[in-house]
Amino acid sequence: MACRRGCCFGGMNDDNARFLMLAVLIMLYLLCGAAVFSALEQPKERQANERWAQRFENFTQKHNLTRTDLETFLRFYEEANVAGIRVDTLRPRWDFTGAFYFVGTVVSTIGFGMTTPATVSGKVFLIFYGLIGCASTILFFNLFLERIITVLAFVLKSCHELQHQRQVVMPCDGRREAPLPGPRDSDRDILAGWKPSVYYVMLILCVAAVVISCCASAMYSAAEGWGYLDSLYFCFVAFSTIGFGDMVSSQRVAYDGNQTAYRLGNFLFILMGVCCIYSLFNVISIVIKQTLNWLLKKLGILCCRGCCRCCSAGIGKRLRPRRNAVMPSNTGHGQPRARRTVSIETDAVNESETDGGRRMSGEMISMRDLLATNKVNLALMQKQLSEAATNGMPRPSVSNQNRLNGFSGGVGALGIMNNRLAETSVDR
Repeated sequence: MACRRGCCFGGMNDDNARFLMLAVLIMLYLLCGAAVFSALEQPKERQANERWAQRFENFTQKHNLTRTDLETFLRFYEEANVAGIRVDTLRPRWDFTGAFYFVGTVVSTIGFGMTTPATVSGKVFLIFYGLIGCASTILFFNLFLERIITVLAFVLKSCHELQHQRQVVMPCDGRREAPLPGPRDSDRDILAGWKPSVYYVMLILCVAAVVISCCASAMYSAAEGWGYLDSLYFCFVAFSTIGFGDMVSSQRVAYDGNQTAYRLGNFLFILMGVCCIYSLFNVISIVIKQTLNWLLKKLGILCCRGCCRCCSAGIGKRLRPRRNAVMPSNTGHGQPRARRTVSIETDAVNESETDGGRRMSGEMISMRDLLATNKVNLALMQKQLSEAATNGMPRPSVSNQNRLNGFSGGVGALGIMNNRLAETSVDR
């Protein structure tokens, strides 16, 4: 924290303060969401309960049934519904195509809930099957995100180079001049140190998610008979792997037109949508982290200005420099390094040990680098856990302290994502 005396957050470090603030904000977000959904949905729930009670009473009187007999019959139907028996004609749940659809919802963590194993052996097998399948699919999503970031970084950097060349050719007076035979050293240094903004990447992924959702919604509206807004709702629930199960695609026995083409399109749209939304969520998390850093910085400054006298010596102090902080340094030519913005980083976590320098922004990570990155992250985590168990507090080494800041100490999904995503501090 900016306040080193512990007057605001008990002297906790930046990561703990960020974690605490994020937990508080998530709780407030949940409370606000609960209030909004309760206000929107509770009146309709009451109307549905009243309408059901009236229909229930009318049915018992019309057919001369007792309330207990009718409730017993409805419980039998609920048991049959869990087993896959419906009033409407649906395709079999546990033939090969139905089972394939089910395992797809399992490994993708969508879990619609319309199909669940009923046998003990099936439930036991699902535990082990889902453990390996979900982990493998998450790894696939992270590798997909890595390659998407690589492609976007290459395209954006190419556009930036073209724009820079136009600015060099077009001087201030507006007259065109002949370009020089080769790039100057200053231009080469500027282009080498440039990285695309994380906000541009977020915007591109958001546009891609909207386009995929709109195209998929048009297909679902025509094939399933849903409204377009309901189709958009289903796309978000499915692509974000929330998977309520109130609306599930490709469940009819037969469809008008080419049924095979529709089910193949359904599979491809869900696959592309999940990958795109997953990538978008990861990039948005970077922006959220930057917002938390900004809030903590502002709160730390206010705290040191308005707290007790013991903090008077620390008035005006900022957050201590971090790995991604904008700090003036020498580039090796006697010139200060240019200020950087929030960007997509393509450096590996262990670049100094493996590559001997900065990874090119257009290069995709290899399996060797991936395994080396995870090995380093696991070793650092084990060292921290060991020191925490013996001394009560981990003491990261000086050489690795900067890597443990923020997301750089992540293992698994965050560890892989950090090879392509890194952010610098934002001054607002």
